[in-house]
Amino acid sequence: MVARAARAADLADLDGAVSDCFACPRLVDWREEIARTRRAAFRDQEYWGRPVPGFGIPDARIGILGLAPAAHGGNRTGRIFTGDRSGDVLFAALHRAGLANQPTSVAADDGLTLRDTRIFAAVRCAPPDNKPTPAERDTCAPWLHREVTLIRPTLRVVVALGAFAWAAWWPVLREVYGVRPPSPRPAFGHGAHWSGTTAPALLGCYHVSQQNTFTGRLTPGMLDDVFARAKQLAGVD
Repeated sequence: MVARAARAADLADLDGAVSDCFACPRLVDWREEIARTRRAAFRDQEYWGRPVPGFGIPDARIGILGLAPAAHGGNRTGRIFTGDRSGDVLFAALHRAGLANQPTSVAADDGLTLRDTRIFAAVRCAPPDNKPTPAERDTCAPWLHREVTLIRPTLRVVVALGAFAWAAWWPVLREVYGVRPPSPRPAFGHGAHWSGTTAPALLGCYHVSQQNTFTGRLTPGMLDDVFARAKQLAGVD
């Protein structure tokens, strides 16, 4: 898989290779089982049931790093943060920030486009209980590293959605930018900010999960502040 990721010449090539990955047996079994059994509300739909590639433009200045696809969201629709409540919250915020052309993301062919932004995940398959293991994160890391390499010329800031994504970013510094990660690692928190000299800035944001948005731990205003800061750091009007 490391070699396959390294061979990807562009994002389209990478996305195709990601979608054909079978490296983690537990994740393969889970994503395919969910695609077979389906949720009752979606029983008439054909699930994607494969790894979910990144989404957005190749010359993005803002990257959004998530945890993993949702079992009945990206694993169903084939597009990250699409077809679930987390995506509803995220894309509404991106639309308010002027980074998405519409506030909803319901299907891969719904006409959604992003401006100055690319979204990707630390783990590309839906995991049981939304909890990938550290070994699965590390096995999937070459896809993330290659994706960042391909958008490196323009990438200026990365928004990490949650502590898992925040932790997944530090190896990228070493593998893509040749920069030693800071020690000790900066602690994750909503609004946390780390900047290096040769790598993109990193912003922390609570994950757009229902657990956070339904309880008020993450509000629309808090998301708006993070994306306003990301635009400022990236030089996006």
